Amino acid sequence: MDKNQDFEKFAKELQKQILEQIKKKYTNNVIDHWQNPRNFEKMDSPDGYAQVKGSCGDSMQMFLRMRDGVVKRCTFLTDGCGTTIACGSVATELAENKSFPQAIAGISAKEILKCLDGLPEEDVHCAQLASETLRRALADYLYKKRFPWKKPYGDT
Repeated sequence: MDKNQDFEKFAKELQKQILEQIKKKYTNNVIDHWQNPRNFEKMDSPDGYAQVKGSCGDSMQMFLRMRDGVVKRCTFLTDGCGTTIACGSVATELAENKSFPQAIAGISAKEILKCLDGLPEEDVHCAQLASETLRRALADYLYKKRFPWKKPYGDT
């Protein structure tokens, strides 16, 4: 075996051990959203947008596309940890096809945690960050709807 093969074998074993440790702390649902985040992308010219910095220093951006008062598309970006990614992913899934009132009233940190089958207490703030970012993106949509002349140039 050459050095590259030894390194590959070592890396795969280390990855396996790390995943085993993660599975002791997080549910399969959290791990799935962490490793396969849904809607993780920037949206050009969103109808609503927010960027929020959480208590831990992670930041999240959320982008909304609305049609007739319904969230038709919701995407996010974050510089945060795996649980922040998982929470953002779930928040965007929960938001899609919800009316404005349903989205703003019904997508709370508690609802995100429920969809993830819970998080350890030290990670609950990640769900709070996702729900707050969504709430602010919805508020931005409402603001732009009421005052369309205040939209930045380039938005459609």
